[in-house]
Formats: sequence, C-alpha cells, structure tokens
Amino acid sequence: MKIFSGNSNIPLAEKISKNLKLKLSPVDKFVFPDGEQRIRITDQITGHKVIVVQSANTPVDQNYMELFFLLDALKRNEAEFVTAVVPYFGYQRQDHVFRDGEAVSLEVIIRILESLKIDRLISIDMHSVKIPYLFSVPVTHLSAMPLFANKIKEIFRGSVGKSSVLVSPDMGGIARIMKLSELTKLPYAALKKNRNLSTGKVTGDQVAEGSLENKKIAFIVDDMISSGSTMALAANNLVKNGIEKIYVFATHAIFSEEAPDILENAPVEKVYVTDSVFIPKEKRFSKLEILSIAPLIAKTIKKH
Repeated sequence: MKIFSGNSNIPLAEKISKNLKLKLSPVDKFVFPDGEQRIRITDQITGHKVIVVQSANTPVDQNYMELFFLLDALKRNEAEFVTAVVPYFGYQRQDHVFRDGEAVSLEVIIRILESLKIDRLISIDMHSVKIPYLFSVPVTHLSAMPLFANKIKEIFRGSVGKSSVLVSPDMGGIARIMKLSELTKLPYAALKKNRNLSTGKVTGDQVAEGSLENKKIAFIVDDMISSGSTMALAANNLVKNGIEKIYVFATHAIFSEEAPDILENAPVEKVYVTDSVFIPKEKRFSKLEILSIAPLIAKTIKKH
C-alpha cells in the first residue's frame, strides 16, 4: 500500500501515514505562471493499492483540480485500487437547487470523481447523510461524533450532570445531535436558523425542538464553521436562555477571515474542531483546540 497527499492538508496525511506505519510517497508538482498545475507520480505503483489524501477546502477549486490530477496520474500508472480520502468534501452544501436557474455543484464534483474511476471514497461528517447515496462508487462516511463524545466526557471527567444539554444550531443537524446524544446520554435541543439565500447571512435563532429549562451547560455541535456567525448567534441565544457555560464542537474548521475574531469574542469557553482542514497559525486563537481524525481514518483504511 502507498499513500499520497495533495497540498491542502499535508500534516493530516503525515499523521495518517504514521498511523499506518507508511512513509508518505512523493508527488512531483509544478505550477505554471498562469496557475496551471502539472502532477507527476515518481513511485512505482503498478498493482499497488494507493491512498490519496486531499481536503477540498479553500481554495476549493484549486484543491479539487490537484486531487483530480493526482487520481488521473495514479490510474494511468495502473494502480490496482485507489481510495480518495477527502475529509472535507467541498461543494457539499450545494446538494440541490435552492433557487431557479442554479447548478447542483455537488453532483458535478461527484460525476468528475466517478469519471476518474476511483474505487472508494472516505469522507467525514458530510453536510447531509443523503450525500453518500449520490455516488455510484462505495463511500465510507465517517463521523467525528465519537471523538466529540470522548472529549465531552473528558471535560467532566467521565460524568456529565443533568444540567447539561447538546444543541444543534439548526434543524439540519438533528441526526448528528441525536447520534451524539446516544453516545453521551445527554438531552438535546435544536435552534431554528433563518438564512438569506442571496447573502448567506444568518439571523434570528430560536429554540425549535427540545428544552433548555434548568440547563446551565450547553455543547453546540455542527458539521462545520465558516464565518462563525451561526455559532455566535446560537451562543448569544443560549446565554439569554440562562446557559452559563458553552462549548462549541464542529468537525470542519473552514474559518473565513473574520471567523477567529468572532469565535474568540463569542460567549463560549472553548471551540473544538478536527484537523480535517488545515488551520494556519493566523487563524488560530486562544479558545481553539484541534482534535485529530487521523487515527479514525487510518483504522478505517486498515479494515479494507
């Protein structure tokens, strides 16, 4: 087995390699003055099973093109079985037509990957549980919820009181929050989120399901953080409802430029994310803690 990585998240690929007791194979990459990428595989891979690690975060199009070229190079050099590990799957929020005249961008990305004849895809906490079923190739859809459950238990040294509650910042996260509820034995509530489809801005959170009555500690859980505004609004709403301590958990730290400041100044104790997306130093802040998904991905690879 050989493992390769694009440039979007080399630290995660190195951690996965270490867990698999493998050395990350080299990729010869050249970028032309106009931005075109040229990818070359120098290892002998004929008849080998290969893994490619590449998250499709910002710059999403550039990272996807690098992934496509890597996959094409591996297939052209007769790799026996190619697994694409795409921890953060870019365009996953564009999974259907929201307004007349729109493209369904997610389906375009899926068709491209299928045309490159990948044998398997591994991803984590996709925006919708329905997304894996859009593929014609096998998809292993992992979840960071067990990792988050362990961290929640660790915060309270294995015991969480009746004053704690799990909170989904929108109704779309109900399945996710229910899974975490099963793992932690904590009750849950969900907030109703109103988003302007033209601007993307979120306004007016309110409790829509579950109860915050007599709750003092809240764990807000989501699949990703982009601008940070959803988390800040949810946290402020919870404070108004009597919550005294708030912890944020999100799998993918997309983090726009303003997100670190918004989260640092939000009424939350800590913000826990995974390393599915590489977070540069300039986007890290004092409340941030990064949990690694490398052991989870490596364990999944070993099973197949």
